[in-house]
Amino acid sequence: MRINALGMFAAASALASLTAGGAEAKALRVLHAFLDGCDGATSNAPVIPDQNGNLFGTALQGGASNNGVVFEVAADGTESVLYSFAGGGGDGRRPESGLISDGACNFYGTTRNGGGHGCGTYGCGTVFRLAPDGAEKVLYAFTGERDGGEPYGGVVADSAGNLYGTTIAGGVDDDLSVVFKLSAKGKETVLHALDGANDGAWPETGVTLGSNGKLYGTAYAEGPDQWGTVFALKK
Repeated sequence: MRINALGMFAAASALASLTAGGAEAKALRVLHAFLDGCDGATSNAPVIPDQNGNLFGTALQGGASNNGVVFEVAADGTESVLYSFAGGGGDGRRPESGLISDGACNFYGTTRNGGGHGCGTYGCGTVFRLAPDGAEKVLYAFTGERDGGEPYGGVVADSAGNLYGTTIAGGVDDDLSVVFKLSAKGKETVLHALDGANDGAWPETGVTLGSNGKLYGTAYAEGPDQWGTVFALKK
């Protein structure tokens, strides 16, 4: 796969909502304040709503094992933990990114660690699915080698059920990262391994799937001017 650099750059602990206040300053209302306990802590990814106003997201700490949670906050502010990560080889650990959902009410996301392969004690991260009944399944566990490792960003899906994302480690150079495809059957394909000097390194925010079928993303650093890149990639 060929990657094109489109441009070079020069350079939460609570869920809240903003309500219009007319001429007054907008008022922020806290819907849930995390307690750094079983409810989760340090949620730094966006949430997604359903048609009833409930919000769904991740917190990278807290939970039963302090390895992060998937949570729901109801429209009235009531928080429920849908899944608490154990952190070992069986699931994942520290979900840095948000979620996507499909028409069957499954959620999909990534964890930075866990999966039980490489990267020290916990593993190099996972892509997971969370079913409506709360059952979590690891769809892919990264090894930190050519397949990538430590996904910070989430995944996007196409109409065939394939998932696309990025990792900040692994690839041809173990510390530079990849753009990957994960088929509906769990087969992972590296679409591009970033090389640092030419196309950037450490894409922390995943990718966007354009209507033209291309993937778009950003690399945090490196590139021709050392300040990161914006890239396009044919999937």
